[in-house]
Amino acid sequence: MKWTKFNLETRTEAVDLISSMLSDIGIEGIEIKDKVPLSEEDKKQMFVDILPVVEEDDGTATVSFYIDSEQDTDQILNQVKEGLKELSEFVSVGSGKIEISETQDLDWVNNWKQYFKPFRIDETIVIKPTWEILNDRKETDLVIELDPGTSFGTGSHETTKLCIIGLKKYLKPDSIVLDAGTGSGILSIIAKKLGAREVLGIDIDSHATDSAIENAKVNGLNIKEGNLNFLTGNIIEDGGIRLQIGKEKYDIVVANILADVIIPLSDVIGENLKPDGIFISSGIINTKENAVKEALLRNNFIIEEINHMGDWVSFVAKKK
Repeated sequence: MKWTKFNLETRTEAVDLISSMLSDIGIEGIEIKDKVPLSEEDKKQMFVDILPVVEEDDGTATVSFYIDSEQDTDQILNQVKEGLKELSEFVSVGSGKIEISETQDLDWVNNWKQYFKPFRIDETIVIKPTWEILNDRKETDLVIELDPGTSFGTGSHETTKLCIIGLKKYLKPDSIVLDAGTGSGILSIIAKKLGAREVLGIDIDSHATDSAIENAKVNGLNIKEGNLNFLTGNIIEDGGIRLQIGKEKYDIVVANILADVIIPLSDVIGENLKPDGIFISSGIINTKENAVKEALLRNNFIIEEINHMGDWVSFVAKKK
């Protein structure tokens, strides 16, 4: 099936009204592109350490939408133009220019799965997508089944690998582990599979929590208090959450997030670590290595290791 794509040039202030108008017509799957600077809240929700370069905001925006090519596109186009004419009486809709192109039918939600194949972290740990078959499994392999969904963390990124290497080195059979920013749950699952006595994964996104729970179940792990559990909450900003999950409880805290999150996390995570507890942090682009190092030292951590992989950095620090 082919789709007809419409790109509508407009103004930022008209985007919400245009989106509502398109929805009333029966058009779904609207995409909006503008040059509005990211808010601090937007930045907190982005799983990238290098923010996208945004052009200077000139007030323009583009609203894109798709129509099944078998539909009467002329009729729909006329409805859109009529809707724009009505809206122009209340708000500036800009040029209102509409460009039309044709595109192939794609499953945008699942199309990425064709690129996610089984791979090895090291000689023993293998990450296998739930929909793939592992043909070269060894008896000694620790296989982690994973469907990250919309959550961050497939294990293929250097930052995740650095955390896994740290866990393998420092985790002991009686370790209690906190996975801060659990995402797909991959680090929590690996920690439990490596023999941790107790693991808690926490994330600010409830969808990530749901994804982590499902991935744990796929790997044959039971979700229960005092063994393996996942929680939604903000341990940086919510002191109540830090109290709830346990003060000076954890032997290891692992956090694969961003430098700009690791820095404030280092201010508070000492509350939850045992004395001499290990804080493994990654997701840190090399240009922010010094900033993270300074934050760790400022918060009375002793830096045990600094590891690099590609452009990324991981710290292993011990609580004094």
